[in-house]
Amino acid sequence: MLKQLFARKIDFSDDESTHGPSLRRTLGPWGITALGIGAVIGTGIFVVTGQAAADHAGPAVLISFILAAICSGFTALCYSEFATLIPISGSSYSYAYATLGESVAWFIGWNMVLEYGISASAVATSWTGYFLSLLDHIGIHLPVTLTDAPFAYTNGELVSTGHLLNLPAVAIVLALTWVCYIGIRESAGINLMMVLLKVGLIIVVVVAGYRYINPANWHPFIPAAQGNHKYGWDGILRGAGMVFFAYIGFEATSTAAQECKNPQRDLPFGTLVSLVICTVLYLAMAAVLTGLIPYTQLGTDEPVVTAIKAHPELGWLRLIVEIGAMIGLSSVILVMIIAQPRIFMIMSRDGLLPQVFNRIHPRHRTPHINTLITGVSIAALSAVFPLDLLANLTSMGTLIAFVAVCAGVLILRYTSPDLPRTFRVPWAHVICIAGVLSCAALLVTFDWFNWALMIVWTVIGFAIYFSYGVRHSRLRLANSSGKA
Repeated sequence: MLKQLFARKIDFSDDESTHGPSLRRTLGPWGITALGIGAVIGTGIFVVTGQAAADHAGPAVLISFILAAICSGFTALCYSEFATLIPISGSSYSYAYATLGESVAWFIGWNMVLEYGISASAVATSWTGYFLSLLDHIGIHLPVTLTDAPFAYTNGELVSTGHLLNLPAVAIVLALTWVCYIGIRESAGINLMMVLLKVGLIIVVVVAGYRYINPANWHPFIPAAQGNHKYGWDGILRGAGMVFFAYIGFEATSTAAQECKNPQRDLPFGTLVSLVICTVLYLAMAAVLTGLIPYTQLGTDEPVVTAIKAHPELGWLRLIVEIGAMIGLSSVILVMIIAQPRIFMIMSRDGLLPQVFNRIHPRHRTPHINTLITGVSIAALSAVFPLDLLANLTSMGTLIAFVAVCAGVLILRYTSPDLPRTFRVPWAHVICIAGVLSCAALLVTFDWFNWALMIVWTVIGFAIYFSYGVRHSRLRLANSSGKA
């Protein structure tokens, strides 16, 4: 039994005779890059930037972004090497299965539900903020009981708000779930359009807002520490853990491996290029926002609109920002709904989840039932839980997965040194160890309540694994029958 828990999977071939219809390969290098940008630029730039500056880092949120980018950069290099070795849709779950064993792979796959499923819920809740701002702009007001979550995360505790649900978040998630249901080509095309629009919007805001920056708002650049991760270098580190949420999704490119025309070439390109583009845009936007108004005023649900409203000369930008932010956030939700079902699909093929997660639509060639399950679950979470709680859990789950990927590259260099690698992490010992340590450093910044929730989530996950996955594992059944 113990040996099986750490058994490694070597064969990752996509055998259509075993698994039924395959996914459709339609994505090239720039399609993959757009997928990465679509997943990354969203809540981080339109919401979390302001909250991290107001509550933790002040103008030094730029340093927080740089620290998070460095951590993500180490990991992106490791993902790129793995993507050329194991070009299937399982992402870090499959990478862990090949290097660390089945039980660790399950743990990583279960945490990826936090990264993709719960992060989509978090983005949907922030989408509501800009949607309500747009309605307010044109004189329409919805009742708060239908636009706010029934729970709030306050001072490390979950408290009741007395509201019913976040209905706009539910609506946008279900609409995008339908888009993902009908096909990857349609989803990728819509995502590309939304990426071009939101990148253009960010450039407009940065160029227009630059003229109205007041350098006095950047002083002090690192506000004096006030304790409890508020300002000072402690606040910068906590801010880095918080804005790390802004980078989540760049590796979602790896979940589309089986829809790439040439995954060994396109995945490293798309992963690294999307990360670089997004980092530049984040730093530019953070500099402008903290320069337009004092950082203490940015802790709102729509900080970009808040900064613009403080300058009547920029009033013409408000409507553009509201519409653009909604489009940008929608693209993040779309990519996450694309990614999560493909993780479940691979786990189901391995026998660790029921086969219903592995069914492919004969015409649309998408994991259709899996997509519906994912979309409805995301909608339910976004209906009842607040952004900050969901964002923290997402960051923690992602950082844990990143640790496994960075460690896995180094392990595979020793266990399978002769495998052909079309992309290799340079200075692997330094990069991989730095990736593990930087992810661990960000993990320790989260408070006890988030860790308690993570423990509960882990216990639930392993309860499913030991009650179902262990008994149905294809690798275990193959080993027990002497076929492997």
